[in-house]
Amino acid sequence: MNQTLIQYILQLADNGLIHGHRLSEWCGHAPILEVDIALSNMALDHIGVARSLYQYAAQLEGNEKTEDSYPYHRDVREFYNVLLLELPKGDFAETIARCFYFDAFQFHFYQALQKSKDAQLAAIAEKSLKEVTYHLRFSSEWVIRLGDGTEESKHKMQRAIHKYWEYTGEFFDSNSIEEKMLAEGIAVNILLLKPLWEKTIAETLQEASIAYPLNKEGAWFHKGGKDGIHTEHLGFLLAEMQYLQRSYPGASW
Repeated sequence: MNQTLIQYILQLADNGLIHGHRLSEWCGHAPILEVDIALSNMALDHIGVARSLYQYAAQLEGNEKTEDSYPYHRDVREFYNVLLLELPKGDFAETIARCFYFDAFQFHFYQALQKSKDAQLAAIAEKSLKEVTYHLRFSSEWVIRLGDGTEESKHKMQRAIHKYWEYTGEFFDSNSIEEKMLAEGIAVNILLLKPLWEKTIAETLQEASIAYPLNKEGAWFHKGGKDGIHTEHLGFLLAEMQYLQRSYPGASW
């Protein structure tokens, strides 16, 4: 069960790491200083959660593993983040849409994970919920602000909401690792989160005067990230992130 638990932990950690990396790309490039600082701080929040999870995985695995072993010494197929988070950051509206979808999921996910039989995961979830509550408030407010703004901002926000909709189905598509951990009382039953997530999304979009994407039962959606099958974008992201450790193994400062 240890190896299955480790992969489940890595799945959660990889989401935080990759999302945090994408948000960090806005440092010095956001539309206003306040947002620049906010996005940078949120990137640190996500990477901080990833660190806690990588530390826990290293503790379970042993073999001289450390928290740095997982982000710097795995190849693309060994990462398990959902596809939405590895896509290029795009424009500001696209970043807000991606954050909004993921923040809403994380908010309900961490609430449920607090009840995990794994005490360490439950503790990480409790701490992370405080941060993700702020993240969701930030992204929701910007969805509303852009939706109720100018004609151009409304158009860009609406386009971004539709663009990423096909990636959100992966949040609620369980793989074999999640199913095994659910049976052990460790993982979250993500299917139960879907109506809660949809309600959160719908309420904010209504306030923003943004059309809710059509939600056809059984509609096709992008998936594969949880099983290590990724878009071309993750390879480029890892090439940048892992460059130093790959070039100078064991380097420290």
